[in-house]
Amino acid sequence: MNWRQRVEPVIRPLLHAFWRLSRGTTLGVRGIVVRADGQVILVRHTYVGGWHLPGGGVEKGESVRDALTHELRDEAGVALAGEARIQGVHANHRKFRGDHVVVCVVRDWSCCESNAAGEIAETGWFDPDNLPDGTTPATRARLAEFRGQAPVADHW
Repeated sequence: MNWRQRVEPVIRPLLHAFWRLSRGTTLGVRGIVVRADGQVILVRHTYVGGWHLPGGGVEKGESVRDALTHELRDEAGVALAGEARIQGVHANHRKFRGDHVVVCVVRDWSCCESNAAGEIAETGWFDPDNLPDGTTPATRARLAEFRGQAPVADHW
């Protein structure tokens, strides 16, 4: 476990308190980026364990598409080239009351330079039928929804 993962449980409640005071409601975005062979890209962060769909917060004054565009570029080295279809909007109240996450499916993209700046430990392409150990339950759920194996849930 690196230092970011050790301090994350201490820092996160402080950030949540700040966000609660400054925002009230927060919005995030995640991308299911699909290759022609059906594999999807997942990322492992340096500050929290597990494999996740790439994404992040939607900042004030930013559209969901703008946030998705820069998060995919920064975290995964993926340049959005066409439409991103919204798969679902999920309330993430278990982690942070007032938070919602928009999940988008991206099929039209190209590779680009990543700007992870120490945030991403590893990226990888995986068959949704054979996800790596440590893939988070929420990531597994979103991919099951994407594949039609489960209805799109209201909650993250």
